[in-house]
Amino acid sequence: MKSILITGASGNLGTSLVEVLHQKGYHVIATLGSARNLDLFNHLPNVESYVVDLLDAGSVSDFLDKIAGKPIDAAALLVGGFTAGSIQDTDIDALTTMYQLNFVTAFAMVKPLLATFEAQGGGQFVLIGARPALEPEMGQNLVAYSLSKSLVFALANLINAHGNGKHISATVIVPGTLDTPANREAMPDADPATWVSPDAISETIAFVLSDTGKTISEPVFKFYNQP
Repeated sequence: MKSILITGASGNLGTSLVEVLHQKGYHVIATLGSARNLDLFNHLPNVESYVVDLLDAGSVSDFLDKIAGKPIDAAALLVGGFTAGSIQDTDIDALTTMYQLNFVTAFAMVKPLLATFEAQGGGQFVLIGARPALEPEMGQNLVAYSLSKSLVFALANLINAHGNGKHISATVIVPGTLDTPANREAMPDADPATWVSPDAISETIAFVLSDTGKTISEPVFKFYNQP
């Protein structure tokens, strides 16, 4: 049974991915941002949950001590945040917040797991990118968000360079607008039929993690549904 670590497991994409991977026979190590969600996956026997503050070095260290010795074949690093604003509207606080939520939370797990994957002879990372980080026309009014997500693509490239010949890889999933209750509330006039469901993204991640998927040398998967 392969074991997958998922950060941000209590989010809309996270809960979907935990369910999908569990159904496919994976063991899941789920990290949560709050203790109030600790019982979220009690109905799934092959899921173990931990509360981890990925922006706190002590919390990350304690978590790593708890899972020391447990096999981890891959990590899906889903924690992130969003904010709007043009260059003129964006201040240092917004940049710092997005940098921490979208990049530091991923790096906090990449660094220790990279060493783990090297020691065990391989492993996979799945990261979440963003379309505005690739398309400036979309990103010009989402500056802090776009800049922070651009670092996710750079991190994946560095992982792939480091992992070349070591069976270590990183894939970035780039979703369009996710069809979530929060997005429907925030954009009541939009057509959710053009959006992407969390379950569809989860199935894509499951494919990337499969024996077939991990042989594909494509570091970026764009999942936009419709423009």
